[in-house]
Amino acid sequence: MRNRAGEVATRVALVVMGAFTAVPVLALVQPEQLESYGIVDPEPMVLTLLQHRGVFQLLAGAALVWAAFRPDIRLPIAAGVILSKSVALALTFSRPEAQEQASTFIQIFDLACIAVLIAIIASSIAGSLRGSAANLERTS
Repeated sequence: MRNRAGEVATRVALVVMGAFTAVPVLALVQPEQLESYGIVDPEPMVLTLLQHRGVFQLLAGAALVWAAFRPDIRLPIAAGVILSKSVALALTFSRPEAQEQASTFIQIFDLACIAVLIAIIASSIAGSLRGSAANLERTS
């Protein structure tokens, strides 16, 4: 079992990451929010796709907050969010035009999330291995 301070830090990190990850959902009610991505007066289909993306960001953010209070779901949630943020970064970095318009803050946030989520996964796996080793010692 993790120590209390480590668990509190993990919960806080997951809630903060979740809250910020969900922000793009604001595009549903405030399309002007897309200007932070360099998108002004988008075509109707582009607006629809970006608003739809905002819903997926809300779902990812909600999952992170849920994982803060459910250690048993942290690994799959963390893996999914790492995949999503990694693909977004890879797509942005691979397109010079997109990279020029990309928010440095958002890119740094996504990189930090990936690093923290990897640390949470590593800590969880290490804790499981310690628990398994302790169980083996007790049974032998």
